[in-house]
Amino acid sequence: MASSPRALDPTQLGAYFALIEVSSLLRHSVEQQLREAGDLSYVQFQLLARLGDSPTGSHRMTELADGVVYSRSGLTYQAQLLEQRGLVTRSPTPDDERGTTVTITEQGRDVLAQVFPGHIAVLDDLLLEPLTPGDVASLADVLGRVRDHMRAAPPRSAAPRRRKSS
Repeated sequence: MASSPRALDPTQLGAYFALIEVSSLLRHSVEQQLREAGDLSYVQFQLLARLGDSPTGSHRMTELADGVVYSRSGLTYQAQLLEQRGLVTRSPTPDDERGTTVTITEQGRDVLAQVFPGHIAVLDDLLLEPLTPGDVASLADVLGRVRDHMRAAPPRSAAPRRRKSS
């Protein structure tokens, strides 16, 4: 017979519900801003931002999917949409013909530059405004530890792909 799961105390339950609500409210506003400023979905923005932050402007598709915790097929579709707009290019990975490398274009960098001021304004207004600098440091520390813990056992979409033995 399976045992019942433990009950969360009121503080734990309150923290969980606050996290879910804050995440939903913030994501809704961010998505609206990204659509208005650059006609980007949230996932497309994440993809462009990761590429824009890379020293080479490129990543393998599997690295991008693992980083944004999105299905590989879904991210392939989003990259295809960005490629059609001229914001990224896709090419075979030099050291693995089965892999695909995505590279941000100058036009992609321009769209990032176009959306970032409003993106930062949304974050300042909704997330950072009620917090002190110490609160922000504590939040970054706590969320970083939770993220690292969750990444130790990632969901399938974020798990590294298993390679078949030849």
